[in-house]
Amino acid sequence: MDAIERPTFESDAASELYQYVERHGTATRERVREAIRLPPAEFDETLDQLLSKGYLQERGGKLSLALDIGAVESHTTGTETYVIRPSRPADFDGLVDLIRDVSAGGTYVIAESIAEQLLYEDAITRHNTVESRVFFVATMDEEIVGWCHLDLPQVETQRGTAQLTVGVAHDARGQGIGSQLLERGTDWARANGYRKLYNSVPLRSERALSFLDDHGWHTEGIRKDHYTIDGDLVDEVMMAYQIE
Repeated sequence: MDAIERPTFESDAASELYQYVERHGTATRERVREAIRLPPAEFDETLDQLLSKGYLQERGGKLSLALDIGAVESHTTGTETYVIRPSRPADFDGLVDLIRDVSAGGTYVIAESIAEQLLYEDAITRHNTVESRVFFVATMDEEIVGWCHLDLPQVETQRGTAQLTVGVAHDARGQGIGSQLLERGTDWARANGYRKLYNSVPLRSERALSFLDDHGWHTEGIRKDHYTIDGDLVDEVMMAYQIE
C-alpha cells in the first residue's frame, strides 16, 4: 500500500479492526478477535479484506500495518557498519529511550513531545484518515543509535507538507549517520509527493540549527519567547526544506 494513501473501510467492523492493530502496533489474530468481538465468520471476512487491500500484513502469526516505507540499507564509516531501515514494533522501547536522551535538557522540544506521543498511543506507526507517522532507524549491532521521523497530515489542505525530526545518540555522532537518516527521510518524502518539510528547534540548539542549515534547510520564521527552558524564555526557530 502506498504510504500516503488514505485507508477507506467498507464497514465499521473493518475500521475498528484496523484501528485496534494501529493502536497496538502488532497483535495476533486471536488477540484482535477477542478485543473487537465480531462473529468468527465476519471477523475472518473483514480481516481478509484488510489484508487483500494491503492495509494490514500478517507475519510470524502477528498482524501489523502494511506501510511500504522502503528497504534495509547498510552503510560503512571507518571501522563501523550501521543499518538504516524502517522501524518495527520491537523498536518501541529503544526508540523512545533514544528520543528522550537526545532531547533531554530542552534541546529538541518537538522530538521530546514525539516520545510522549508514542508512549501515550503505545505504537510507533500510525496511518489513518487524519494523520500518518513513519520512522526510519539507524542501528549498530542491533542497537538503535538514530532515527528519522515523518509526521504526515492526511487532511487534504496539509498533505503536501510533513514535519521531520532526526536525531543521533551522543556517542554515535560524527560518523555521518544523521546525514544519511535525513537523506533517507527526504528521499521518502520526495518519492511520495511531498513538496516541503519543516522542523522547529530552540534557538539555543546551535548544533541542530547548523546541521539543518548545512543540508539546505532555511529559517522560515522565529517565534519569540516560545519555549520556557530551565526557567528562561527561548525563541523557536522554524526551519523548512523545499523539495524539488
